[in-house]
Amino acid sequence: MHHLRSLTAAVAALLLLVVAAFADDAQLSITSATGEHRFTVEVVDTNETRAQGLMFRKELAPDAGMLFDFKESRQVAFWMENTLIPLDMLFVKEDGTIANIHVNATPLDRTSIPSAGPVQFVLEITGGRSVELGIVAGDKVVHDRIAGL
Repeated sequence: MHHLRSLTAAVAALLLLVVAAFADDAQLSITSATGEHRFTVEVVDTNETRAQGLMFRKELAPDAGMLFDFKESRQVAFWMENTLIPLDMLFVKEDGTIANIHVNATPLDRTSIPSAGPVQFVLEITGGRSVELGIVAGDKVVHDRIAGL
C-alpha cells in the first residue's frame, strides 16, 4: 500500500511538471522602453502548423499571439493568404532581439513580407498593436524557447 501511494505521488508530481512546462510555453513578454508587455501565445514549430498559422481566424485578442519557431536561424518570409485579420509580424533573432517589424499586414494579401536577415522566430500579434505599445526593432522578446544570449 505504501509503494502504491509513493508511486501515485510520483506520477502526480510528474504530471504537474508537464502541465507547468506547457503553461510556460504559452507565456511571452516583450521588454521595451515603454515597459514589459505580456502575451499569451500559441507556439507553432512544425511545417504543418507553421503553414496553417493564423489562417481563417476571425479575431485575435490584443494580448494574444502566435509564436513561429523555425528551430534554426534563417531568412524567412510570410504572406497573408487566407488570413482574415490584420497582423503585426515581429521577426525575432535567436537571442530574442527583434530584428524588424511589419505593421498591419493586409488581410488576404499575397505580397511577401521578409525578415531583415536571419531570424529563428516570428511573433504575430494583432495589427497595429506593436505601435500602440511602443514596441520597436531592438526590443527583447522573452520566452522559454528563446535563448536570451
